[in-house]
Amino acid sequence: MEKQILHVDVNNAFLSWLAVYKLQQGEKEDIREQVAVIGGDESKRSGIVLAKSSKAKQFGIVTGETLYSARQKCKNLQVYQGNFKIYKEYSNKLYNLLLEYTDKIERFSIDECFLDMTNYLMNDTLLNKANEINRRVKEELGFTVNVGVANNKLLAKMASDFTKPNKVHTLFKEEISSKMWSLPVSELFMLGKKTVPKLYNMKIKKIGDLAKADKNILIKKFGKHGKLMWEYANGIDESEVQYVQEPPKSIGNSVTLPIDIANIQQLEEVLVALVEQVTYRLRKHKMKANVVNVQLRTNKFENFSHQAKLDNATSSTKEILKKAKDLLNEMYNIGMLIRLIGLKVDNLISKDEIQISLFENTKNTKKQEKLDNIIDVLNEKYGYNSIIRAGKMKADEIVKIVNKDEK
Repeated sequence: MEKQILHVDVNNAFLSWLAVYKLQQGEKEDIREQVAVIGGDESKRSGIVLAKSSKAKQFGIVTGETLYSARQKCKNLQVYQGNFKIYKEYSNKLYNLLLEYTDKIERFSIDECFLDMTNYLMNDTLLNKANEINRRVKEELGFTVNVGVANNKLLAKMASDFTKPNKVHTLFKEEISSKMWSLPVSELFMLGKKTVPKLYNMKIKKIGDLAKADKNILIKKFGKHGKLMWEYANGIDESEVQYVQEPPKSIGNSVTLPIDIANIQQLEEVLVALVEQVTYRLRKHKMKANVVNVQLRTNKFENFSHQAKLDNATSSTKEILKKAKDLLNEMYNIGMLIRLIGLKVDNLISKDEIQISLFENTKNTKKQEKLDNIIDVLNEKYGYNSIIRAGKMKADEIVKIVNKDEK
């Protein structure tokens, strides 16, 4: 199966995060709209610019220059102190949002993440998920991100570095020659500054020049790094998303439907597929949920959300599906045209923390857990769609049909 990879990169992270924090504390002015920078102690000439606003960039201020130098370019420059505590808080908010899409997330830096979406698309497209993440970060967290969409980490990273801010870019194999080869060779990921002049002396100035160069000559001159440079220039990267399993605070998934659905039965069938994957991930983490939340978005981009507490914490597909269907029916009004449906489970606890209720039918619970576990094992061994519950086949067909119609 071809990998499905996203790279999410926060635009101007330090300045953006501080701006959002200040606005949430009641400040009226957005520092992103000022000629502003994040820097160190301005009384010391060694203090440098760590981040800059778009307006500061217009004055020629660049990241890494001294604050003294930046002040010479703009006398009214606003300088703000960095705050790692705030950066960590908003970095974690982003990470927790991304956990709703996949468990396989590599925190490449405080403001960058790779997402392996290979088994998490629910018959949706990688580009749809990228656009959804881009929109949700802005709406829910208050800052913007670039999202790179590709079939490996290298190309996803390169794509996210294309025009900014608040953009989604693809870079698939068939797009390498048109989108990447015309770029200066200095923009190739992992290419050191000392290497660029050496490549220029070899008349290699564009990434395309490097891609078409003799690989053996590059290896002879640069060793193993020469081989890596050539592979990267040709979009070759087999590296895996290096993720650490962390207990999630919530687990969710959603499907953006390329055509609007007005039929409640069809929406319920899509919900089956969402519940399947969310509960599979719950069990994988050995956790149970106390709260179920269902979200709808209409074709007019009106958002609706209902949640309810479960009688007992559970990871049962059957129990969570029952509650999710109830919530869907509470929300849905005849005539609504639905573009997106989402499911999230919340208030998660470890399986070991469960207190058995006196009113719970433990015999039926154990029977359902055994069935869920058998299906999980078979799906892990033979593929996610190897075992299909009643209703899920229809859900998959609905998503396939709407995706086909859009194409």
